[in-house]
Amino acid sequence: MKFVFYTHSLVSDWNHGNAHFLRGVMRELIRYGHKAVALEPADAWSRRSLLADVGPAAVERFAGDFPDLVSRQYDAEFDHEAALVGADVVIVHEWTDPALVARIGRMRGQGAEFTLFFHDTHHRAVSSQDDIGGLDLSGYDGVLAFGETLRQRYLRAGWGRQVFTWHEAADDRLFRPQPDIVPIRDLIWIGNWGDDERTVEIGEYLIGPARELRLKGTVRGVRYPERALAQLKATGLDYGGWIANADVPRAFARHRVTMHIPRRPYVAALPGIPTIRMFEALACGIPLISAPWEDAEHLFRPGRDFLFARSGTEMARLLREVLADDALATSLAASGLETIRTRHTCRHRVDELVTILANHGTARVRDAIAAREAAQ
Repeated sequence: MKFVFYTHSLVSDWNHGNAHFLRGVMRELIRYGHKAVALEPADAWSRRSLLADVGPAAVERFAGDFPDLVSRQYDAEFDHEAALVGADVVIVHEWTDPALVARIGRMRGQGAEFTLFFHDTHHRAVSSQDDIGGLDLSGYDGVLAFGETLRQRYLRAGWGRQVFTWHEAADDRLFRPQPDIVPIRDLIWIGNWGDDERTVEIGEYLIGPARELRLKGTVRGVRYPERALAQLKATGLDYGGWIANADVPRAFARHRVTMHIPRRPYVAALPGIPTIRMFEALACGIPLISAPWEDAEHLFRPGRDFLFARSGTEMARLLREVLADDALATSLAASGLETIRTRHTCRHRVDELVTILANHGTARVRDAIAAREAAQ
């Protein structure tokens, strides 16, 4: 089958975590013998920011890091109708321009044979309800929401015909342990500052404990204001700015522990949804300690796959214990890796997507899936 993904950007992962997941999903679809292509706006904010922050080389390396992936840019003159000829499945991300969201829905409503899903991986359904509520999803066959609480929000609001939970996951062909690398530093945290949505949490769970324990480590991410950079400088943690996703596994491997610091809108209004970095870190086999969030859907095994710190004081204590106890660190890394490989890879998510399509896709898609299964 041919899958077409409308995304904010496939090429740029600058402050754009959905690119991580979509790359992995597309790679798995291709591995299964399907065709997959992304369509992204030529003026995407993430791409423009990456070019301004790092330069053209950061964009150009995408082709080398992911040679099997194809993304086409579109502008105001782009012929979307022509681009979707022959598509079996079209998945439109929620950062897509509302007018284009409606336009693609009208294609489906006017008889296009592809199955059309809307894909939401953000918190605007609760933080900017008018933005999502104002979208015309009447022509869409369904909605893919990256957490059960988000799915319930769509159902209560009456947005979309059918809504399915489709969590993010790790691309385990990229995110995997690097046994050839010996850790040389204590702590790494990879995360963006992000609109002051976790300013207090970064201070309490990262900066405070790192300063108290005098840890040597690294912070990578973008959009850090000067005041945050000054605080990091005083801790002993080195700030490295943006990091290409393809470089992340080796960066994790050079450190002995990492942490997860969720954004406040998810903790407060959309419990059960961790950032994709948590899946990726565990897939790399690095011990992880998390700031508070509610694992409402039992995605992991807290206490075995990772440790919860309920305060900055507890984070400092747990960091000290993990760094001092090799057996504890090894156990956490092995357990977290096992859970990812068993439940949370992009391969699992593709299988879930195919199951959804087999039950709720168009007749054309259902027949294609049935024929494929019969041939296996």
